[in-house]
Amino acid sequence: MQLNSSKQGVTLFAPTDSSFSDLKAGTLNSFTDEQKVELMQFHILPSVFSISQFQTSSNPIRTQAGGSYPLNVTVSANQVNITTGVTNATVASTVYTDSQLAVYQVDHVLLPLSFFVTPSPAPSPSTHRKAPDSPSGSDATPDSSNANVITTKMVACGILFLAAFA
Repeated sequence: MQLNSSKQGVTLFAPTDSSFSDLKAGTLNSFTDEQKVELMQFHILPSVFSISQFQTSSNPIRTQAGGSYPLNVTVSANQVNITTGVTNATVASTVYTDSQLAVYQVDHVLLPLSFFVTPSPAPSPSTHRKAPDSPSGSDATPDSSNANVITTKMVACGILFLAAFA
């Protein structure tokens, strides 16, 4: 990932540890290494957003992962809600904010819709397709093997941004 060299700063969404436990078992292991990088980039916006700026932002909001990975953000009664097409998350708290960096804790891992929808040719009349399994569920066990690695990398990424813009 490249550091944002503009004066627009960055916004980082950091999922809680428990949000990784809420994922369906094996979800993170099912991603390729490239998708794991894109997942981390999906949690970064290439400009600083204050909570009040989310109220006037236009959807979809572009992420550091690129144009194929947008987020939709709505604000209701000072609560910021994020929708990805797979995940509905809420900004739980502000971790850090200044003119170049905003870090917000979110209550769910933001999962890009494109990870779960695969383009395919038109089905033949006799083909029936099963809907993809949901990546989250309350009866899921934690996928701890990669969850801690991704959490650690996201925290490290936030620290790098802090150091770069301090």
